[in-house]
Amino acid sequence: MDDDAFLTHVGERLGSLPGVEAVTLGGSRAEGTNRPDSDWDFSVYYRGHFNPQSLRDLGWPGTVGELGSWSSVPNTVFNGGAWLTIEGRASDVHYRDLDVVDRVIAETAEGRFTTEPLWFHVAGLPSYLVLAELASKRVLVGELPDITYPAALREHAPDIWWEQAQAEFDYAARYHAASGRVTQCLGLVARAATCAAHAIVAARGVWVTNEKQLFARANLGEVDRMLATETLDPARLGDLVDRVREFCAAELARARAAQLP
Repeated sequence: MDDDAFLTHVGERLGSLPGVEAVTLGGSRAEGTNRPDSDWDFSVYYRGHFNPQSLRDLGWPGTVGELGSWSSVPNTVFNGGAWLTIEGRASDVHYRDLDVVDRVIAETAEGRFTTEPLWFHVAGLPSYLVLAELASKRVLVGELPDITYPAALREHAPDIWWEQAQAEFDYAARYHAASGRVTQCLGLVARAATCAAHAIVAARGVWVTNEKQLFARANLGEVDRMLATETLDPARLGDLVDRVREFCAAELARARAAQLP
C-alpha cells in the first residue's frame, strides 16, 4: 500500500467512527519534514462525545487510551490518544474535542492561553497547540477552520512566556547555582530557555506543535552549545545562568524588533 492509499484507508476508517467530524494528518508527515522512519500522526476531531472503544474495535494492534488519559487537567487540549500499528506503520491517533478548539480560538483572539503539564515537555503545553496543529494540518476527512496567528496572541504571549523564563533563571541563579546544585540548576536553565524559545516564536508569529524543533525555530541552538561545553564547575554555575539568560533576551529583542512597522 503506497502512502496515498494508506492515508485514504486510515482517513475513511477513522472518519467512520461515531462522533468524529474530521480527520487530519499532522506532524512531520504533514509538514514534509519527516524522516523515512517517522511516525504517522493522525487526529480525530469530535464534538460532544467520542468513545475510544470504537477505535479499539477497528482491530489495529497497539494501545488505545481513554479520553483525558494523557493529562490530569480537565477539558484538556491534549485529550488522550492511541499508539497503533496500522498496515505495518507506527501511527499515533490523537483525540481533539471541537468544543475545546472553539474555546481556544476565542481565548487566543484576546491574547489569552493556558499551559498544561504534559509528559516529555520541558515547559508544558500551551493551549494554542491545537491551533498550531490546525495551521499545519492536512485534512483527510471533513472540514476544519483555517487558522492564522492571532495578533493579540502575538502581542501578549511573549511577555507571559518571558516572565516565566525570568522567574526560572532567577531561581536557578539565586538558589541552585549559589549552592552548587548542578543538576537542579541546569534543569531550571533548560526550562527557562524553553520558555524563552516559546516567547521568541510567539513574537514572530510562528506556530510550533511541540518542543522538538522549538530551539531551532527560535534560533537558540547556541544554548545547546553553551550547556554542552560547560565544565559544570559549581563555582561557575551563576555565570552560565547569566550567559544563557542574556543570549535568550537578545534573541527575544530581535524577534520583537522585527515585529515593529
